[in-house]
Amino acid sequence: MSFQNPVFIPGPTNMPEEIRKAICMPTIDHRSDLFGEILHPARAGVKKILKSETAEIFIYPSTGTGGWETALTNTLSAGDKVLAARNGMFSHRWIDMCQRHGLEVQIVETTWGEGLPADRYEEALTADTNHEIKAVLATHNETATGVRSDIAAVRRAMDAAGHPAMLFVDGVSSIGSMDFRMDEWGVDVAVTGSQKGFMLPAGLGIVGFSPKAMAAVETATLPRTFFDVRDMSKGYAANGYPYTPAVGLMNGLKLACEMLLDEGLENVFARHFRLAEGIRRGIDAWGLKLKAATKEVESDTVSAIQTPEGFNATDVVTHAADKYGVAFGVGLGEVAGKVFRIGHLGMLTDVLALSGVATAEMVMVDLGLDIKLGSGVAAAQEYYRNTTNAA
Repeated sequence: MSFQNPVFIPGPTNMPEEIRKAICMPTIDHRSDLFGEILHPARAGVKKILKSETAEIFIYPSTGTGGWETALTNTLSAGDKVLAARNGMFSHRWIDMCQRHGLEVQIVETTWGEGLPADRYEEALTADTNHEIKAVLATHNETATGVRSDIAAVRRAMDAAGHPAMLFVDGVSSIGSMDFRMDEWGVDVAVTGSQKGFMLPAGLGIVGFSPKAMAAVETATLPRTFFDVRDMSKGYAANGYPYTPAVGLMNGLKLACEMLLDEGLENVFARHFRLAEGIRRGIDAWGLKLKAATKEVESDTVSAIQTPEGFNATDVVTHAADKYGVAFGVGLGEVAGKVFRIGHLGMLTDVLALSGVATAEMVMVDLGLDIKLGSGVAAAQEYYRNTTNAA
């Protein structure tokens, strides 16, 4: 794999040089006021990106998976019931984590490629007249299938049912790239990680807790030590952590938030839509289909592209790496071998996106697929030439 080429996996994403330099910093005393000058601005930046006025932000040396565990163990007790739809590999993994923690999961099975079924959430919550369901899990952007779900619709369903459950949202591959409105959508715990929209290496699990979630912390009894937000809060008050933080990554996160906010969040979202739409035009020109079932659920951070029946889509990824030194994403779970994925988030421009489309074309032609060389590139070029980020 060549270090000269950008990656087109849905995370970790390409890093801006400024962020790479910010991570590579001298050692400092992580219990000093100097660390506080990194910690508190990073937390404040994340809070703004979540569009929240009230969230408590916690940043762990971990990943999005650690963020999932932080959400569950700090707010729930063994035997508690949660409601979750399974519409892809990452929603599946969060459900699996719940079950391993002794939680009872009411699963809404959903076809992979479809968004979260808010109507079925409402039915389940309305039927739960004793309010046994303590939390609703929602994956905002299912990275395995390139599907975005309507979190506002999930909140409306919860409100229509008059249900007091908390709303936990996995925003790992959406936050920092696609619009996320923690307060407006009534999200109680938002989970993300450093390696996608924040353009950092993997290594930070980032969560936002609403006041309602913070209140639940005091009565929850699931075991927690490393991810205990109470210990983290005490550390933050003293400009530190209850253990050693990832100082360089935290410094990178501080800068990443500054860069996103300086660009303007609406501009960031428009840029990601434009990048995604150009790539989608290219996919359409190839005569291929996305795994996303409808236009409304197409993700602006990752496209899962279905290959013809009988063709192993993983060969696209392997051949791209071996011959051209370019990384695409493989299919996961139910779509393994059926799709390959193009990540288009983080530090990316239309020029870089075109190189990904061009490489994918060369690979598919090499492998004998009925693709006209240059067709997808031309379609993407035409779109990029005639649009701006305001499109």
